[in-house]
Amino acid sequence: MKNTKVTTEEINGVVWQACDTFRGVIDPSQYKDYILVMLFLKYVSDVYTEKHNEYLKKYDGNIERANRAMQLERFVVPEHSHFNWLYDQRNEPNIGELIDIGLADLEEANREKLTSADGAGIFRNVSFNSSNLGEKKDKNTRLKNLLQDFAKLDLTPSHLEGNDIIGDAYEYLIKNFASDAGKKAGEFYTPAEVSTLLAKLTKSKPGARIYDPTCGSASLLIKAGKEVGDTNFSLYGQEANGSTWALAVMNMFLHGFDNANIRWGDTLRNPKHLEGDALMKFDTVVANPPFSLDKWGQEDLQDDRFERFHRGLPPKSKGDWAFITHMIESAYKDTGMIGVVVPHGVLFRGSAEGKIRTKIITDNLLDAVIGLPANLFFGTGIPAAIVLFNKGKEQRKETLFIDASQSFVSDKNQNRLLPEHITRIVHTYTQFKENKLTAGIIEDKYSYVATLEELKENDYNLNIPRYVDTFEEETEIDITEVQKDIRTLEKELNEVRVTMENYLKELGL
Repeated sequence: MKNTKVTTEEINGVVWQACDTFRGVIDPSQYKDYILVMLFLKYVSDVYTEKHNEYLKKYDGNIERANRAMQLERFVVPEHSHFNWLYDQRNEPNIGELIDIGLADLEEANREKLTSADGAGIFRNVSFNSSNLGEKKDKNTRLKNLLQDFAKLDLTPSHLEGNDIIGDAYEYLIKNFASDAGKKAGEFYTPAEVSTLLAKLTKSKPGARIYDPTCGSASLLIKAGKEVGDTNFSLYGQEANGSTWALAVMNMFLHGFDNANIRWGDTLRNPKHLEGDALMKFDTVVANPPFSLDKWGQEDLQDDRFERFHRGLPPKSKGDWAFITHMIESAYKDTGMIGVVVPHGVLFRGSAEGKIRTKIITDNLLDAVIGLPANLFFGTGIPAAIVLFNKGKEQRKETLFIDASQSFVSDKNQNRLLPEHITRIVHTYTQFKENKLTAGIIEDKYSYVATLEELKENDYNLNIPRYVDTFEEETEIDITEVQKDIRTLEKELNEVRVTMENYLKELGL
C-alpha cells in the first residue's frame, strides 16, 4: 500500500515555490510574513476541519453538537476565516481585503492565544490588501496564485508523517528567509547549529522554566525546551519587533507548545515577565541579543525599578552588558543557568563595561567562555562567543575557556558547525561542570581552565588568546635552499623563452 503521508520535504517544496509570488515585488524580510502566516492559516484550518469531521461522526452528523464541541478545541476558526472558504473566493476582486478580514476575525475568535496582553494581534503587521503587493490586478493574481499553491498541501494531522513535520517546515522556511534577507536576518533568526549548541550547554532539567528575553522567532527557545527530554517544562520569551513576535507565537503553536508565554515589547525598558513587582525568575535563561545595540535605553534606566544594574550601568552606545545583566537577574538565585551569544568586545572592553565584568567575575558567576568561528551568523561576518554564567557554582572558582574558532566547515556564503564540533564543545564543558577538569591546559590549542587569580592577573580581561595559546610557530626557512630553487626556476624560464623565440622565428614572426 502506497504511503500517502505528507513529509517535511513536500511541505518545504510547495511553500518555497509559493515564495515566487512575492520575489521581486517586496523585500524578502517582508514576504516571509505573508508566507508563514498563510502556512499557519492552512495548518489551523486543516486541523479544525479534521477535528470537526471527527465530532460529526461521533454525533451522527449533528452539526450543532459538533460546532459546540469545537468551541473547546485548540482554535476556533470562523467560516470566513477558514483557508478553504478563502480559496473558494480566490477570483473575487477584493480577495486581499477578504483575507485580512478573515485573519482579523480569527484573532478575535482566539484572543487569549493570538493577541498580546496589550491587545495587539499576531497578524497586525501584515496586510494582504497592501498596495506594496502591486496594483490591484497584479495583487489579485499574486494572491490567487498563493492560495492555489497552499491548496496543494494537506496538513491534517492524520496525513502528516510525524508530530514535528509542520514545526520543522516552519524552521526550514525561517532559515531560508534569513539567508535571503541578509543583514536583516539577525533580527529574527539564530543559526540552527548555534541554537543547538547553546541549548545543549544550558540543558534544563524536567520542570524547568526556560526564558529568552530577545527570542526572535523563538527557534532557540524551542530547542532549549526540547533538550529537556520530556514535555515537563514551560517556555517564556519576549521580542521587541512586532512582526518577529508574531512569528514566534505562530512557531510555538506549530511545534505544539500551546502554553508558551511569548510577549511583545522592549525587554530592557519594559520587561513583561513579572511576578508582582519583581522580575519573574527562571531556571534557564538563553539569548542571542542584538550585538552592541546603540540607544538601548540607558537614559531611561538610570534608576531601574528592578535594580538590574547594581553592578554598574552599561554605556548608552553598547547594550551588550545590559542584556547580560537582565538575564543574570532573571535567573534563580542559587541554581540559575545563563547562556548568551556575544560579540568579542564584551570580553575585553574597559571603562563601564570592564567594571561590570569585574564585579560579575568576582561574584563567582562566570562559568565558561567559548569562542566561535567567524561568519556563522546571517548579516555579520564577525566572530562571536558564547558566555555561560552559573548562579550555582558553589565552591568552584575556575572558568573554562574554549577556542572553537577553527571548528567549522565552509558552506556557500557562511561557515557552519557540524555535530562533531558541537559534541566536542559540550563534552568539554560537561566535564568541567562535573569537576573532572583541573586548572591549566586541558587540550592544547583548544581548552584551558583558568583560576580566579589568573583572571585577576589579567585585569579580568576575558580575551580567549590570553588563556588558550593557539600560536603556531612558522616553519624555519632555509635561505640557501630557497636561493637554489630560484636559480633553478630562472634557468627553466630562460629555456622556455629560447624555445618560444625559435617557434616565433619558424612562423616568421
